Amino acid sequence: MEKYKIGEENVDCRIDKLIPVLNKNITRMSAQKLLEEGKILVNDKKEKPSYKVKVNDIISIEIPELKETEIIPENIPLDVLYEDEYIIVVNKAKGMVVHPANGNYTGTLVNALLYKCKDSLSGIGGEKRPGIVHRLDKDTSGVIIVAKCNKAHINLSEQIKEHKVKKTYIALVKGIVKDNEATIDMPIGRSKKDRKKMDIDKNGKNAITHFKVLKRYQGYTLLKVNIETGRTHQIRVHLSTIGYPIVGDMVYSNGKNEFNVEGQMLHAWRIEFTHPITGKEMVIEAPLPQYFEDILKQLENRRINN
Repeated sequence: MEKYKIGEENVDCRIDKLIPVLNKNITRMSAQKLLEEGKILVNDKKEKPSYKVKVNDIISIEIPELKETEIIPENIPLDVLYEDEYIIVVNKAKGMVVHPANGNYTGTLVNALLYKCKDSLSGIGGEKRPGIVHRLDKDTSGVIIVAKCNKAHINLSEQIKEHKVKKTYIALVKGIVKDNEATIDMPIGRSKKDRKKMDIDKNGKNAITHFKVLKRYQGYTLLKVNIETGRTHQIRVHLSTIGYPIVGDMVYSNGKNEFNVEGQMLHAWRIEFTHPITGKEMVIEAPLPQYFEDILKQLENRRINN
């Protein structure tokens, strides 16, 4: 149990913002979770994350013990785009789940990372060595950053939360998109009809997607997509909602396509961020998967020049 007495310098600061200042190993998101669970108390009382601290408040923090992960390290080849002692950036293959969950306990990115990085992955969030800062859907390929120390994890999490990480995707969609570029601003929430899906919901979380047409083909359009927010299935939901579902998407379209592709043709092509330790500006790109390139070659003779 850790205890802190609030002085004049921190008066009126939100408690969820103050906790990461008091304890560098706790992120703001972790602080919010600990507050909700009653593991962070103010004067022995449970408070909301929005509580503004007062002089002489006593903040008690019960640090949860790190649970030794039961995830099994597996010798799975990884396409490493960049690595140093603080972070590793991987080009995730389509079909690979990021983190073990129901139905996918092996063969995941984390299983592969545990084999490659051993004990060097970060332990933020009460579980040893997961290292995952952000995620990609199973069938979305491309760039993903993994933290190898807690300091890097905290910094990257804050960059993502503050929209300082720029993510650029390449998507092949059904239909010929008329606008050369546009912004989709529609809130997203859990579908009320199918809890495994997301949907446009006026009471959902803010979600903003920008896209630009790269090429048009007969029946298809190649898009470059940037996201301001990182909602679950955001790009897939937004593009499907405006009438241009991603080719192969089995959830937000019927999935049928002439190329017999299963799973969305969505690739996380580029990520731009500030290195969490050195402060260097990083730009890392992952080449399109071979199957994606092959399909674009097939479509080249159906190119529409406009």
